[in-house]
Amino acid sequence: MSKVVERIVNADRLEDVIAVFGSFDENIKRIEDAMNVRIINRGTDLKVSGDEEMADKAVRTLEGLLTLASKGETIDEQRVRYLITLVNEGNDQQVTQMTKDVVCITAKGKPIKAKTVGQQKYMKAIAQNTVTIGVGPAGTGKTYLAVAAAVAAFRERTVNRIVLTRPAVEAGERLGFLPGDLQTKVDPYLRPLYDALYDMLGAETFQKYQERGSIEVAPLAYMRGRTLDDSFIILDEAQNTTREQMKMFLTRLGFGSKIVITGDITQIDLPEDKTSGLKDAIRVLEGVKDIAICRLTSADVVRHALVQEIINAYERAAQKAENKSREIKGHEQRKKS
Repeated sequence: MSKVVERIVNADRLEDVIAVFGSFDENIKRIEDAMNVRIINRGTDLKVSGDEEMADKAVRTLEGLLTLASKGETIDEQRVRYLITLVNEGNDQQVTQMTKDVVCITAKGKPIKAKTVGQQKYMKAIAQNTVTIGVGPAGTGKTYLAVAAAVAAFRERTVNRIVLTRPAVEAGERLGFLPGDLQTKVDPYLRPLYDALYDMLGAETFQKYQERGSIEVAPLAYMRGRTLDDSFIILDEAQNTTREQMKMFLTRLGFGSKIVITGDITQIDLPEDKTSGLKDAIRVLEGVKDIAICRLTSADVVRHALVQEIINAYERAAQKAENKSREIKGHEQRKKS
């Protein structure tokens, strides 16, 4: 039977303790529920009581959060959840990597930072490589952080233009049935890219740069036959490109340019007989110099906590279906032999 212990965590400043506790002590309650411990504060001291192993994990979680708070980081639900995950995996020493530099400042003055270690590696890869492929589930910040990096490069004048593109592939809907001209038809597909740019630049500034041609948001088909120099180019929803489209896009790369390709290989909307250009590119380009492949996971999800649970549930279901398919194939082969 495990023994109940008490541990004391000392904070340097009362402000950090207040930040860690959160509104109505919601952050502390989250740790108590996850670790099955009791946490009481007395000034700058936090007393943790519970099962020895869990109490030690709670202590490491609190120490990590206090470190983040002392560096001016916001302690929110996502941060707490992520740190609990790191501690449970024995990777809490990575918490110091979560306080790195700001990627970009939004139009409203909000600093954009990588919020997980996976996102940190993604941003580092973008900075150090000409081509970066970011693969991961919804909510991991693949597109948003790429747009932030593009805006930062544009503001620093390391590139003269931002080009954002995605394939106009329908998720169960038909493009031809939508009203309006071609631009009106494809705009809904490009809306997430517009939203990210509005956030970073503000609507007026975005409009001004778009009119000058400094920022271009267009469907992938518009890229054919062009060479893009001194540009930061983002291909979003790349899982819906064909092999031929991906090759066409990659060969648009010009001098002084950078490419970021983002996608989720679990959300392919192509016909079954078509190979995803993203899956093919990951296979073909693995190990090529100056090309980085970053794989984000459900641990890097920075949306609602339920998004992480949904992704994990679908992954488990897919794994079960795959195992069942293997069993059926194996059974059929044994019958034949």
